[in-house]
Amino acid sequence: MTTSLVYDACGNRKYLNLSERQAFLEVAASAEPEVMTFCSVLAYTGARISEVLALTPMRIDFEGQAIVFECLKKRQKGQYRPVPVPEELLKVLDRVHGIKDAQQSAPGVNRPLWPWCRTTGWSRVKGVMDLAGIEGIHASPRGLRHSLGVSAIQAGVPLNMVQKWLGHTHMHTTAIYTNATGPEERQFANQLWRGFVEGKGD
Repeated sequence: MTTSLVYDACGNRKYLNLSERQAFLEVAASAEPEVMTFCSVLAYTGARISEVLALTPMRIDFEGQAIVFECLKKRQKGQYRPVPVPEELLKVLDRVHGIKDAQQSAPGVNRPLWPWCRTTGWSRVKGVMDLAGIEGIHASPRGLRHSLGVSAIQAGVPLNMVQKWLGHTHMHTTAIYTNATGPEERQFANQLWRGFVEGKGD
């Protein structure tokens, strides 16, 4: 079912809302440095956990202020997408992982930033979720990915740009994030409800 990106079969939300994402990042900020950077990259890019674990210093673009991910879901290997990130996140990555120094070293430039398996990465994120009091089907790395998609759409980011950032092959996959209720939809609903009140005297 295509709507599964936003809600499950029982109608449960599969993405973190704004307050949950903020709580997640606040708890992550107090975690071990490597856990903090891992969680931050997931939250700010919406990348898949396997794509983040594959990152090396070579994929951190300071000049372009972006992180370059290999699209691991694509059938053809060697396809990459740059995702813009805050300058502060790049500074933190450099401080914790020594990115700029590693980029000048032949052995270090291709060394993974997080030498973890997928299961370890998932458990690190889940631990932060638990401490942040986030429970449910959305309390996972995928919940962060969906959260980025929903938030980008609600912030007015063009659909084709969100598609590029998330590495979706098809636009209709990205468009599913528009099913989440956002500020603009709430504004339209408020206008409708005002009409109920104003029409009482008729």
